[in-house]
Amino acid sequence: MEKLRSFFKEYSEELLYKVQWPTLEELQSSTVTVFVASLMIALVVALMDFVFSNGLDYVYSLIFS
Repeated sequence: MEKLRSFFKEYSEELLYKVQWPTLEELQSSTVTVFVASLMIALVVALMDFVFSNGLDYVYSLIFS
């Protein structure tokens, strides 16, 4: 039981005193970066889906008509 208590004590001390948490400005900047990158990736995937879907429809219409 003492080992468990010691573990949680060291764990909380490390989180409170040793971890360097980001500032609000750094956090906002990272959030915007992740949001923009996610949006760009989503747009690329949507464009690829549109192109492949229409391309396959065209190919199928040539083969099966």
